[in-house]
Amino acid sequence: MTHDPTELVIFDCDGVLVDSERIYCRVDREVFASLGAEFTETEMVDLFVGSPHDLLTSIVEERRGRPLEPDWQAPFRQRYEDALDAELTAVEGVADVLDGLSVPYCLASNGSHASIRRNLGRAGLLDRFEGRMFSARDVARGKPAPDLFLHAAAAMGVPPRHCAVVEDSPYGVRAARAAGMRVFGYTGGLTRPDRLAGPGTVVFADMRELGGLLG
Repeated sequence: MTHDPTELVIFDCDGVLVDSERIYCRVDREVFASLGAEFTETEMVDLFVGSPHDLLTSIVEERRGRPLEPDWQAPFRQRYEDALDAELTAVEGVADVLDGLSVPYCLASNGSHASIRRNLGRAGLLDRFEGRMFSARDVARGKPAPDLFLHAAAAMGVPPRHCAVVEDSPYGVRAARAAGMRVFGYTGGLTRPDRLAGPGTVVFADMRELGGLLG
């Protein structure tokens, strides 16, 4: 199967550039339990990795059987920041991949601009993405809608069919497919390969392989 040549690589942030999903899942599970919503480790990965905030909130509310306060996460924010400060690193091999790319790249994340900048800074990657960071806050709908990826491609001046997306969550993979982009599903983190596999998608487990896969 032939593909349009790749002129732009769009990276998700959490779980693709920075190894944050393990940290988020562990702290989320503790926080949700304290709110009366218990989840298994498998459920945490399948339900929450890459999920938009409103979906996450609705799942927790359904499990606990009653609504959450509008800013329910506020009392727990420092717990996340402390864990990320102590533990967050770049995904192994990703800096070398970025340095080796022969085409432009950018970042598109469901996270806020503030959290994107903080996490890239912790992992030593911020300078590589300055001026090329796109957040779901920039568009009407985050992933799994295609809006964010289409916005990033337009801002970078590249047609969607010439974009390749690197994702680690089913929500992000769905968004990239809906945007008409090639997808590279990274399974070196928490997500099982079968959750990312599908049309127009190459599944891989070692970030160092990405340059070769992009061709």
